[in-house]
Amino acid sequence: MKLHKVSLTLAVLSFVFYYTFAYHLPRTDFIKLLTLFVALFFFCFKLIQFEKHNFRFLLGIGIIFRLVFLFAEPNLSQDFYRFIWDGHLVANGSNPYLQTPDELMQNMVSIIPNAQELYDGMGSLSARHYSNYPPLNQLIFALATILGGKSLFGSLFAMRSIIILADIGIFYFGRRLLKNLNRSPHLIFWYFINPLVIVELTGNLHFEGVMLFFFILSMFLLSIDKWKTAAMVIACSISIKLVPLLFLPIFLKYLGWKKSIVFYSIIGITSIALFLPFNTPEFIDNYSRTLKLWFSNFEFNSSLYNLAKKTAVHFDAKPWEFIKEYGKITPLITVITVGLFTFFPKKYDLNRVLWSMMWVLTIYYFISTTIHPWYIIFLVLLSIFTTYRYAIIWSAAVVLSYYAYSQADFKESLWLLGIEYISVFGYLTYEIVAHRNKK
Repeated sequence: MKLHKVSLTLAVLSFVFYYTFAYHLPRTDFIKLLTLFVALFFFCFKLIQFEKHNFRFLLGIGIIFRLVFLFAEPNLSQDFYRFIWDGHLVANGSNPYLQTPDELMQNMVSIIPNAQELYDGMGSLSARHYSNYPPLNQLIFALATILGGKSLFGSLFAMRSIIILADIGIFYFGRRLLKNLNRSPHLIFWYFINPLVIVELTGNLHFEGVMLFFFILSMFLLSIDKWKTAAMVIACSISIKLVPLLFLPIFLKYLGWKKSIVFYSIIGITSIALFLPFNTPEFIDNYSRTLKLWFSNFEFNSSLYNLAKKTAVHFDAKPWEFIKEYGKITPLITVITVGLFTFFPKKYDLNRVLWSMMWVLTIYYFISTTIHPWYIIFLVLLSIFTTYRYAIIWSAAVVLSYYAYSQADFKESLWLLGIEYISVFGYLTYEIVAHRNKK
């Protein structure tokens, strides 16, 4: 009984801290942001430690923590302005991949309610580029704006409701998948009440949660041998965010050649069907140009790239030239990594598939030039199906990257990034050694 009182106290404190996060935190106040995050992760750890078998309690507080954000405007990300902008375009039958917001504003677009507010809010970087969100994501944006009407708050409310429902779906199918793979079902709470997940998905409206719902549903369907349906569902995941594309070759050994041909065909047909409404001669060119920017123009919270850049600049390389050259190398390294994890293991069951996905995504993130905090959430979910926990450490340490948001010029602190990645690489090294010693 005394233990439950402690848990209730921790839950109430978490509620207060999430409320503070949602309604009383300017993103420039890094000390306050860091303090709240550290406290919330400590509470999360203790709640799982004390109540890991109290399924209803942890599910209930996980939902309540999300509902705290229901009426809040995202305070750590401005991406939602672009979501609503694209949603209004799609809802009115316009293709969001054909014109940039800059181009549309010159024509004084009238089909977008609150156009000036959305344009100013998304920032100049987003405004001068074509949309990079895949088609099913665009349809969800459109649904949210239809449900929200002309109200900015109404669209936010609809998007947040969709993301919360997706997280509940991840909890439901993730727990069932853990049982099917003979793993403890309580591990799903490392995702469900993880502060990074709650703040970045429900709070800041990133649609990784919807992508992960389709992804985890497809893995569950594979676990009960409904692999054809799983193929359609994973295509939906790719059509929210493209990240699951990395994993497609890994299914080859798991399914075998004959099933794989059908599996990949279904994914291809479903993906084409989802892209078809937006397809024009300009679409592929505009979309591919936008995607290339992520490899050769943007940089944030990177690890190995920062080390490589510092070394190159020391030998008189130009930073703007180096990132373009580095951007040509990373896809090659990624392809080699995926190939190794596809063909190297001798036997493949679903546990091994998820384990391989975790490592592929980890290596991809380590070499990437841009790692926003919400990217780590996919790793957190994959890690609970393995015996590795470095992704959970990373989900806590990644908050240090938000120091850049407290600076007028968004300049990163290499010292803080050093602390973040030393903790991640350090714990990962410890886990690798520990696993080898067990074997």
